[in-house]
Amino acid sequence: MQPVRVLVVDDETTLAELLSMALRYEGWEVRSAGDGRTALRLAREFRPDAVVLDIMLPDMDGLEVLRRLRAESPDVPVLFLTARDAVEDRVAGLTAGGDDYVTKPFSLEELVARLRGLMRRAARNTEAAQGARLVVGDLTMDEESREVERGGVPVHLTATEFELLRFFMRNPRRVLSKAQILDRVWNYDFGGQANVVELYVSYLRKKIDAGRPPMIHTMRGAGYVLRPADQAQGAPGPPGAGTSAVSVSAAAVSASAGGGLGRRG
Repeated sequence: MQPVRVLVVDDETTLAELLSMALRYEGWEVRSAGDGRTALRLAREFRPDAVVLDIMLPDMDGLEVLRRLRAESPDVPVLFLTARDAVEDRVAGLTAGGDDYVTKPFSLEELVARLRGLMRRAARNTEAAQGARLVVGDLTMDEESREVERGGVPVHLTATEFELLRFFMRNPRRVLSKAQILDRVWNYDFGGQANVVELYVSYLRKKIDAGRPPMIHTMRGAGYVLRPADQAQGAPGPPGAGTSAVSVSAAAVSASAGGGLGRRG
């Protein structure tokens, strides 16, 4: 069995070395790059199973690296590294097609857990497709071709948006908590940042509901529910079994004795 291959892209040499060392400790094969051009060259040669990508690079920003990477490897999971409180970076990265992010400083345990989650999701996507066709009202999804339409009009989604919508469509009329969504779509639940769910739900609404009767509804204090548009005024479905509040850790536990990694403004 081939080891997992991860490409680490960060111009902070010390941070890149620490990350690489931690990932090799997991038994993974790691390559690192300190700039965008090197990262793109290594991605072509190394064919990584996942990429850890800093937003700030000396020759081109991480968003441009992501765009070029997606042109050649559209399905490789990408985890962004962003500066603390740089909300605009997180939003831009997710909008551009990044799958997840961690903010600096971060704990190695969290980063590794998120990478594992992204790769588990990617592995499920590459398994033999069942060719199932999901239908909720006038919204349809072909899981094999990964095509989505509403009212016969194609809807273009990023990989993460597709996974989120698929989870909704497999559970129509069922209220899904943020914790359930984090666990099933992002595959982690410890200290999971619920705002990533809010961001992606807002992206889906813009693509699915814009100019049409809404299908995605917020159930305050409970989560979200997908219902056919003609049932928008109906009674909300009961919360799904096992719904639970998002578990929020008091603080991220650092893998290094020195605390969080990658402290940079």
